[in-house]
Amino acid sequence: MKKELMIIAGEASGDLHGASLIKELKKKDPDVLVCGIGGSRMQATGMELLFHINQMAFLGFVEVIKHLPFIKKVQISLLEEVKKRNIGIVVLIDYPGFNLSIAGKLKECGIKIIYYISPQVWAWGRRRVNKIKRLVDKMIVILPFEEKFFRQAGIDVEYVGHPLLEQIKYYNYLSRDDFFDKFSLDKNKEILLLLPGSRMQEIKRIFPESILAAGKIAGEFNMQVVVACSSDIDEIVFREQTDTVDFKIIKDHTYDLLKHAKFGIIKSGTSTLEAALSGLPMVVVYATNQLTYMIGKMLIKIDMIGLVNIVAGEKIVRELIQKDVNEKCIYEVCRSILSDVPKYQEIKCRLENLYKSLGELGASKRSAEIIHLFLTGSG
Repeated sequence: MKKELMIIAGEASGDLHGASLIKELKKKDPDVLVCGIGGSRMQATGMELLFHINQMAFLGFVEVIKHLPFIKKVQISLLEEVKKRNIGIVVLIDYPGFNLSIAGKLKECGIKIIYYISPQVWAWGRRRVNKIKRLVDKMIVILPFEEKFFRQAGIDVEYVGHPLLEQIKYYNYLSRDDFFDKFSLDKNKEILLLLPGSRMQEIKRIFPESILAAGKIAGEFNMQVVVACSSDIDEIVFREQTDTVDFKIIKDHTYDLLKHAKFGIIKSGTSTLEAALSGLPMVVVYATNQLTYMIGKMLIKIDMIGLVNIVAGEKIVRELIQKDVNEKCIYEVCRSILSDVPKYQEIKCRLENLYKSLGELGASKRSAEIIHLFLTGSG
């Protein structure tokens, strides 16, 4: 019997974790067919992309409203594919705005829904928890406190550990010398790393002020500025935003950069946790449309935005949000840490301790085993 499932991921981090999940699924059953929404990594595993994550890169309430006709078209197309291919199981990866919306329509069709990598409903309050309880057959969560949260809400949940642990553990790092040689970096200067996001809206809001601050810091501390660029973003986007700061753009080597950098200016999101697990001191930056921010502020129940701080349960690294994402603030925060060696080392030590709190290796394998049970009718 043909075993086919749909996976829906809408962001770069979902593409990363989705690819690892598909690889583990195919180890268990090479004949499993996968289609849906993903990125280049998921496509490389053999997944049939019905839509690419680049087409789904909407950030915030305002941008989503603008693109509602396209979003509706995508949902209709996915539902048609589910029926045409006789798919019985859909795996949703994070991306709650879209995924929780289509989950209701899938449920009406009798589809079993597995949610891998939970929406951050513990930050958004109870309404979405109740929706998940109605719609989701199995939650697979990656943060230790999420299991208790969902179980108390009466949801079938299993904690598997964080997939980033295996991504970082098994990554084939270049040595510092090889990395610097490969990209013609100055071995006498440390790297000041910018990770300004993987969406155009993020880059345009965060990069211009960040690069100006980075230029000042680099000059003062004898560093070189490197921008980590998503493989799907054209480098010219960055070049158009400044002609006063010297910087290098490097694609597809983010983990090498995180390992070999001295300090990071990093957009809020999964990248902050990747940096933390790499032991990289940083400042977290986040800026979005003001209306989107005001709505979010009314809804969000926690006072931290950086995933690294949320997981730690305390503010290990500084967060600069909205109007504070400016050259002066970013410069002052970076300078206060880089000029204070004990403070720098304390942050580095606390980030390294965070690694131990995220479970054991093998999250993708354990998740694939759970999903495979559903595929074989045992889940």
